[in-house]
Amino acid sequence: MKMARTMKFQKDGSVKMFWNNLTIEPEKMERYLDIAQSSLLPLLEGALVYTLPLTLITFSLGLMIAVLTALARISTIKPLQWIARFYVSAIRGTPLLVQLFILFYGLGSIGIVIDPFPAAIVGFSLNVGAYASEVIRAAILSIPKGQWEAAHMIGMSYSQSLRRVILPQATRVSIPPLSNTFISLVKDTSLASLILVTEMFRRAQEIAATTYEVLLLYTEVAMLYWIICFILSLIQGRLEHRFDRYVAR
Repeated sequence: MKMARTMKFQKDGSVKMFWNNLTIEPEKMERYLDIAQSSLLPLLEGALVYTLPLTLITFSLGLMIAVLTALARISTIKPLQWIARFYVSAIRGTPLLVQLFILFYGLGSIGIVIDPFPAAIVGFSLNVGAYASEVIRAAILSIPKGQWEAAHMIGMSYSQSLRRVILPQATRVSIPPLSNTFISLVKDTSLASLILVTEMFRRAQEIAATTYEVLLLYTEVAMLYWIICFILSLIQGRLEHRFDRYVAR
């Protein structure tokens, strides 16, 4: 009985302590609001100067790499197939963080020094290129062979058939997964903070290190990521609707 009462007292005391920690005094609330307000501008600056440009640049470069890799995968030239398969397998089989560390810290240890932002561009572009190439390859292969045959029947070459007939149809198929890749890339850019790129999450870490309000700052930056991704998802829906109307014509 005595042990049971002791356990009950400890449990009640823990609950009371937890509840007291959740209770925010007016002075603390005012301090939280001041920190959240003062940190908003640096976080937005990190998003506009580094996070979004890094996303746009790496996605554009990665998309070009993806198209070339996908075409190499479906080509009849064996060496191109082997190189493309090795590239995709190596990138998909290793963590993105490890790839960034190899580019920034690993190459730096042998005298090949790359600045943080260019290193992030190279790492993210190669990563996006490998994953997006599988999306594009699947989209191209999903187009019926009759489309190729019809293009050849009217005298189109392979490149003309690909550019005028196949790729426009494959684009519609690949928009949803590629849009998801783009949205995921926005979140993945937070890994660039580990190679000293002062993007949005890095700014949150720096402010949290001086204010010691870790939960507040990380929650605020999480909300900003969510808002950006929500806006991008709305744009994705508009793009899909527009391409649906284009294909219907």
